[in-house]
Amino acid sequence: MREIANKNGLKTWLENYGHWGFPSEFLMYGGQSDEIGGEFWSEGSLGDIENRAASSCGHIYGKNVIWAESCTSGGPVFSRYPAIMKQRVDRFFTEGINATLLHLYIQQRPDSLEPGLSAWFGNEFNRKNTWYSQISTFLDYLKRCNYMLQQGRYVADVAYFIGEDAPKMTGICDPELPAGYSFDYINGEILADHAKVVDGRLILDSGMQYRLLVLPKQETMRPELLAKIEKLVKDGLNILGPKPLRSPSLQNYPEADNKVAETANRMWTMAEGEKSATVGKGTVWVDTPIDFILNKIGVKPDLSVPYGENMPLFIHRTLDDAEIYFLANPTEKRLEITPTFRVSDKMYAQAWDATNGEVRNLHHFDIDKDGNITLPVSFEPLQSWFIVFRKGKIEQKNDVANFPQPAAVDTLSNAWTVSFDTNRRAPKQPVIMNTLADWTSYPTDTIRNYSGTAVYTTTMPVAELDTTASYKLNLGKVMVMAKIKVNGTDAGGVWTAPYSVDITPLLKQGDNQIEVAVVNNYKNRIIGDLSLPEDQRTTWTNIQIWSPTDELQPSGLLGPVTLEKYIY
Repeated sequence: MREIANKNGLKTWLENYGHWGFPSEFLMYGGQSDEIGGEFWSEGSLGDIENRAASSCGHIYGKNVIWAESCTSGGPVFSRYPAIMKQRVDRFFTEGINATLLHLYIQQRPDSLEPGLSAWFGNEFNRKNTWYSQISTFLDYLKRCNYMLQQGRYVADVAYFIGEDAPKMTGICDPELPAGYSFDYINGEILADHAKVVDGRLILDSGMQYRLLVLPKQETMRPELLAKIEKLVKDGLNILGPKPLRSPSLQNYPEADNKVAETANRMWTMAEGEKSATVGKGTVWVDTPIDFILNKIGVKPDLSVPYGENMPLFIHRTLDDAEIYFLANPTEKRLEITPTFRVSDKMYAQAWDATNGEVRNLHHFDIDKDGNITLPVSFEPLQSWFIVFRKGKIEQKNDVANFPQPAAVDTLSNAWTVSFDTNRRAPKQPVIMNTLADWTSYPTDTIRNYSGTAVYTTTMPVAELDTTASYKLNLGKVMVMAKIKVNGTDAGGVWTAPYSVDITPLLKQGDNQIEVAVVNNYKNRIIGDLSLPEDQRTTWTNIQIWSPTDELQPSGLLGPVTLEKYIY
């Protein structure tokens, strides 16, 4: 199929797994395609194995761009939004996905009813959805992450051989990989034809490198492949796994089984009670923890945290002149850690924020006895960072915080004037809110059931500006997205914690005009319409799962809104 497609100016693109009668071996199957892709849903367990299958295939076959059908979802239509998608987006970035295919966009006529068509198997990434007008802030995050995660080469220490039996839709990690290391699945085709050993490392034609090959807990292996693995070990490779007993194939039976036994007996020569045997320059291990082996051969964790600290999700890519780590907090709580990165002390660290493109040097760090760099990192709930190490040196300042708390915080106390879209069954006149409140707490259905964008405006007095400081406007909590203007100039948008933007160049001494355009979901309007006669309803969708008594979704600018001063 690929050859025919290529002759006609086309490329093939496939997802190399299958839940229902998959007939193939997933790595070899994906390796034959021009492009490779995984899949994950915004909730549930779909994607728990697919994306590692895709990324391993990409790594071992030399496909740098690894797609995923992303943020697919089922269930509560028109109630989802980017903030609740972020946890799984980040998780699968750390599993090797670096090209986002949002699922899905339904094309509809401009004059058709809203919110219009939905699919039970996809999120509403289309112009009929309320927050589509602000989707650029979410897309910018995805694009920055995609770009960064396509740079250089993925760093992994362990390759898990999946065996030669088929059908097989994914691999397993048995024994389990210790925290702080990364891995790929690898198949017989790559080991047989595209692998060699240099300085104790398993080197693939794709450029990937591993320090340990783990064999599956199976009794079978073809004699040709076992002979290749014997050569790899003699050349210096460490392998872990049980002794093969016979071939899985009847080809050249029974001679094939005899060859397997002969080769295996040369390799697995450990005496009773011993866990390893030296074969040429390499070692064969059995029944030994992976972390013990890696430590024995001098491979420290790529990322580690002190005992008692929570480990973030992470992925590491290496370049000639930089090391890129992507770290993600998978919890809805603040996370404070002090990780050690397996990088040279001839480098310095920067924090890159993919939500807004900001880059800062990190001056608080230490060098451990092995020459690796340790530095404090702070996360807001579900927040992620790129920690990028560059060649060179910067001044060490361990009396300052890498991720400081604000030096001063002023809460905005003036009333807000809120203008709703009158084309969406909203109040005809602007509403004065002396205190910020959830729209669903209002007694009038024009606000309680409102779905769309509302613009909040107020005046923020600033008595004095510190020209050496940075200032951020923190919105507290937003449901579900917002864009900000300061003194008539765009300051950016927010869709995830922390809901803040840097407004330093836009502030002035005296009164500042603040404008916050907040957008929510369509759910509340759909529920509100169900209590109205059908001829008075303004919404229509092909999938109607709500009822008039269903709970409404919190909406609006919830606050508190504060001006934060930072000293870096």
